[in-house]
Amino acid sequence: MGIIKPRRRKGDPEISENAIMIMPKRELNRVIASLNMKDYGELDGCLYRLFVGMQGLAICGPFLGAPQAVLGLEKLIALGAKKIWVFSWCGSISRDVNIGDIVLPTYAFSEEGTSQHYPLDFEPFPDKDMMKQIKYALLSQNVPFCEGPLVTTDAPYRETKEKIQKYQEKGVLGIDMEISALIRVANFRSVSIAGIFVVSDELYLDKWKPGFSTPQVKSASEKALEMIVKLASKEL
Repeated sequence: MGIIKPRRRKGDPEISENAIMIMPKRELNRVIASLNMKDYGELDGCLYRLFVGMQGLAICGPFLGAPQAVLGLEKLIALGAKKIWVFSWCGSISRDVNIGDIVLPTYAFSEEGTSQHYPLDFEPFPDKDMMKQIKYALLSQNVPFCEGPLVTTDAPYRETKEKIQKYQEKGVLGIDMEISALIRVANFRSVSIAGIFVVSDELYLDKWKPGFSTPQVKSASEKALEMIVKLASKEL
């Protein structure tokens, strides 16, 4: 048991069992601007913001890296969240996955330092039922997607050719900076989690191809987040 425990503090809001974590700041701001939610300000030393709307739906972010994201996840769990829906971007390392594509992570290899502090005697995975809900929603709206493992890193400037090749051989589709730790902590705390990612850049060629500001990323992010909000609000 850790000496410092995640807990509800005086003035913390009541939230529903469903909560959303949004990693990119741009997408968080866009979603919040479209919803009627109360801003509870910056939490955990101004690392991220918490918003709560109708029926207690909580949305928090932005996040960059596993340690920060896990602080947010631990807080949501302490407030009562039991189903956490994650939205983020990832870099593709597969020639079959391109900028603007939607990816559902089925597993995440860890190259970050947070996961090791949450020991498990089993392999952590996203929640199957939540994954089914996401896939059904995408299929029903004729939104194409792919699914497969990601790898989570703490060091984006150390994504070497050798490392990319190693994970390509394992069937990994992309690289992010949070999801392996989030999945492990959710499993450790006995809550459910699933994520949906949009490919923001490509790393499978000899040089990096960024696409963060492209129409493809913007459009796919809007579709994915609209769907996540509806799922978390139980409107789908």
